[in-house]
Amino acid sequence: MSAQKSASAKQPTAESAATTSSTTGGRKPWIKKTPVEVVLEQIGKQEEKVTEMRKELAREERELAKLQQARKVLEST
Repeated sequence: MSAQKSASAKQPTAESAATTSSTTGGRKPWIKKTPVEVVLEQIGKQEEKVTEMRKELAREERELAKLQQARKVLEST
């Protein structure tokens, strides 16, 4: 008796399977990219990465300048 319940519980019903595929709409179709498009995408990602690293470097340089000023104040006293 319990074996029948567990077997029927494991099998998804057709109704639940139909609702999940219709609500999600499925995956969007795969569009093959040319090698040129791939390289241009990589260039764009690298430019974004470099821009973010420059911003981070600017923040770190400001922090360093503050700490150097604090050191000058501490050394002068």
